[in-house]
Amino acid sequence: MNFTDLARLETARRPFVLCTVVDTGGSTPRLAGSRMAVEADALHGTIGGGEMERRVAEAARALLADARRHADTWSAHLVRDLGMCCGGQMKVFMQKVEPAPRLWIYGAGHVGTALAAAAQGAGFAVTVVDARAEWADPTRFPADVTVVDAEPEDHLKATPPPEDAFVVVVTHSHPLDEALIRRLLEAPPRYLGLIGSRGKWARFRQRLSARGVTDEQMAQVRCPVGLDIGAETPAEIAVSIVAELVQARRGPKRAPDQWR
Repeated sequence: MNFTDLARLETARRPFVLCTVVDTGGSTPRLAGSRMAVEADALHGTIGGGEMERRVAEAARALLADARRHADTWSAHLVRDLGMCCGGQMKVFMQKVEPAPRLWIYGAGHVGTALAAAAQGAGFAVTVVDARAEWADPTRFPADVTVVDAEPEDHLKATPPPEDAFVVVVTHSHPLDEALIRRLLEAPPRYLGLIGSRGKWARFRQRLSARGVTDEQMAQVRCPVGLDIGAETPAEIAVSIVAELVQARRGPKRAPDQWR
């Protein structure tokens, strides 16, 4: 298992657990430094095979399925614990490797700009979409942020965000906000936030309902977006939104209407 193989898995955005032998004693099938990558349905490389490798893969897949844990260790005496012929001991460090969560921001204004920087710093892969050339200027954003100079509605129709994406709508126009939310609710992403007051959302709900959008669909929208920390400035609002994004990513699964 070499670093080229690991880079290929990361590029493919496939979550896996990297299992590295970190300590050995006595007779063991592989030495410290040996690596194996474990996906939910595949193994890459080997740390020695047999019952030992099966047990490590089983522990790695349990780690992969556990949203609350990101690393663990596994150790065993190969004869006493596993009944293998080798008479040594092995310790394996298991590290979960997950693709950066994708955040799409519609709107490159003051809040969108601050949000892009804060979210990128928190580990999100950020795309910002805005048709205003002076705002959709890559020099206003961190280098790793993708900035698209395009009409948000047109871009959304042509390139809808994937179902595992986080999406925040913070445009300069209420009609545009509503149009984007309506289309996004046709295939809701993992997280959908809308900037604005509760009054704004109440008016949106009335109009969306008249267009046939169900209460169940509208329950997917978090508005006002962000945790209630008393934020006022764009930077503070960005912090509140990123806090909710992290909570949605890392926290226990729950219905959107339970976030507040």
